[in-house]
Amino acid sequence: MTVADTADILDFTGGIEMIATSTAAAGGLSAGLGIVWIIVLFGIMYFMMIRPQKKEQKRTQAMLNSMEVGDSIVTTSGFYGVIIDMTEEDVIVEFGNNKNCRIPMRKQAIAEVEKADQASA
Repeated sequence: MTVADTADILDFTGGIEMIATSTAAAGGLSAGLGIVWIIVLFGIMYFMMIRPQKKEQKRTQAMLNSMEVGDSIVTTSGFYGVIIDMTEEDVIVEFGNNKNCRIPMRKQAIAEVEKADQASA
């Protein structure tokens, strides 16, 4: 092995180090870009899934808070009735024309509310 061969080998290893450095810099750039894409995807997921669900929950809660005795309702199981009494978490609903069919149920079991003044109009 001559001195020229040793210089070529050292020059070659220097080239490898230079390639490794540029690859590491590119890898760091792609990792940063990957993190940006993850943040963008989470933002899209928030606006497409979580935000509409929260809006629906607020709408449902406002509907349940505005219920009054005499309002017509539809339960989540599809029964139509009229609210005859209310407590903090429960309502007593009268179903059909039979005045003896009064069933207590949770407010969360109510799907739709029609105000008494709207029902008579």
